[in-house]
Amino acid sequence: MEKMSPSTTFKALLVGMFMILYLIQAFIYLGAAVLIVPLAKRLGLGSVLGFLVAGIIIGPIISLLGGQPVHLQEFAELGVVIMLFLIGLELEPRMLWALKHRLIGLGGLQVVFTILMVFALAIAFNVKWQIALVMAFIFSLSSTAIVLQLFDEQRLTKTQGGINTFSVLLMQDILVIPMMAVIPLLSSQPLSTHEILPSSEAQALTNVLMAIHSLPDWQYAGVLVLTIGIVIFGGRFISRPLFHYVARSNLREVFTAVALMIIIGVSALMSVVGLSPALGSFLAGVVLANSEFKKELEVNLAPFKGLLMGLFFITVGAGIHFETLIANMNWVFALTIGLIVIKFALMFLIGKLFKLPISDRWLMSLSLAQAGEFGFVLLSFALTQAVLPKAVADVLSLVVALSMCIAPLLFVVYQKWLLPFYEAQKNSQVDNDPIDHPSPVIIAGVGRFGQIVNRFLRSSGFETIAIDHQSHNVELMRQVNIRGFYGDASHPDLLYAAGIREAKLLVIAFDDKEQAVTLVKYIKKTYPKVPVFARAFDRQHYFELYQAGADFIVSETYFSALELGKEALKTLNVHPFIAMQKKTAFAETEATFRKKLYEKWKEADGDKQFQASYTALFLEIEAILAEQMQTIHSQDMPAHRSEKYRPEK
Repeated sequence: MEKMSPSTTFKALLVGMFMILYLIQAFIYLGAAVLIVPLAKRLGLGSVLGFLVAGIIIGPIISLLGGQPVHLQEFAELGVVIMLFLIGLELEPRMLWALKHRLIGLGGLQVVFTILMVFALAIAFNVKWQIALVMAFIFSLSSTAIVLQLFDEQRLTKTQGGINTFSVLLMQDILVIPMMAVIPLLSSQPLSTHEILPSSEAQALTNVLMAIHSLPDWQYAGVLVLTIGIVIFGGRFISRPLFHYVARSNLREVFTAVALMIIIGVSALMSVVGLSPALGSFLAGVVLANSEFKKELEVNLAPFKGLLMGLFFITVGAGIHFETLIANMNWVFALTIGLIVIKFALMFLIGKLFKLPISDRWLMSLSLAQAGEFGFVLLSFALTQAVLPKAVADVLSLVVALSMCIAPLLFVVYQKWLLPFYEAQKNSQVDNDPIDHPSPVIIAGVGRFGQIVNRFLRSSGFETIAIDHQSHNVELMRQVNIRGFYGDASHPDLLYAAGIREAKLLVIAFDDKEQAVTLVKYIKKTYPKVPVFARAFDRQHYFELYQAGADFIVSETYFSALELGKEALKTLNVHPFIAMQKKTAFAETEATFRKKLYEKWKEADGDKQFQASYTALFLEIEAILAEQMQTIHSQDMPAHRSEKYRPEK
């Protein structure tokens, strides 16, 4: 066996050492996420803040290992690119066109006003105008990654406030392009090719980049238009045949590889011509929004997006240099707080100018008050272009990172305090509706459950009166000529006006479980002759309502689940008659033993012996259920339906 030379052996050991260090760093990153993020989620702080805190905690450890979070952050930013691609998939081109007024109005004004305000303040503090302008560019941007992740977790993306906020973020991403075009013009020092890409292997790419960026303005604009045209043309006419070709192989991993290939390819193409990779991937997503492969793309890319986004947030936290922070603490905190206050105030005023609802104004202003990941891009670019001194860039980098760490806390303030306050205020501004005349049937709560009960009874010829504490539910009822009234159905005076004394039935279908139990107790004590039907959320709630005295209780998903189970049996080649018998037998057996389960539940809530006896009884019921169901055979079905059932195709 040929022996390796000492130099070759040293290189191999060096490569192995770096691999070990990267593996250790990866273990630390993932371990911190596993430990911290679930805890943050449990405390109601959200996963984004958990990832950021995890990064802050392990920052010193990474530096001891000689790690470079910045390098890993560049890789993790692929998560932002994938996220914008997935967002683009949700937006058809005509929907994007419909956002044009919000893009130009809300987004354009936010960026312009922020740049002017920050620039003026920086000049007032005797900052060089070139540095002041770069600071204004950086601080005018917000974090697309953090905001959209938070909106996705709280299902706010498709609300009016979420759409307005997204429009501002999208406009910011678009304006990154002219900002990067302006920054080199601010430099007082020429930059050599060697300073941009010093490695000899990258010389060819360097030549291409220099050739593109040295073109006259009109030619460079033509290159940008051509690049965007290639993305649109490829998305419409090349991607579909490619997806069809890969889909025939029935290999999901290859389909995932194609999706990643498209995103990475578009990002690389955009980077070459100086455009934002995230903006390019968003455009590719919009082009594919009408594709029949849309859902498959979303499913395959979602795990990559989640993991890389989490990694990106960790690197932001880990990238905070504590020595620089301590040395410049006053400036860093003053700039961070000032940035948040300025952006919040400007966005709130712009929202008022556009006459947005006050809750949406708070959502937009708090969500966009931080700096963003593209701030790091502009910082790095300005540093390489010799526009910013290294010391200033380090301080600004800390301001961007800290503001991003504060962003989830601002969102928690909105979710926990501001949103409930404005919802309560909105409902309190609507007085209880005067009820003109009582009805024999009172329905308390007309959400997704109560409105079906109400429609069923009304269509059967019975007069009902529906009461709900959400004013928008009442408005929807009145739009379709359903007699509905706003108010708290548990309030005695409102029930009296609705005719509870002479009522033939009260249906309780609102969402508050404790309030439902309290109302049952009140009715049974004050109007014991009125039948009370109630909706239960689960078995525990069922027993509480039963104990309170409700005459009839139904678990909201019980019969729909049984119906689905019956249809499942039919699809599995069980005869419809047998499937119906099994459904009936299951319901009857459950009803037979429900009182026994209730007695066990009533014995001692929380007692370990009770838990054991309850579990034993439940397992006994399961065995009886299985035995009962197995006794139903095909011989039990009518003679004229004895042929084997085959589900319809």
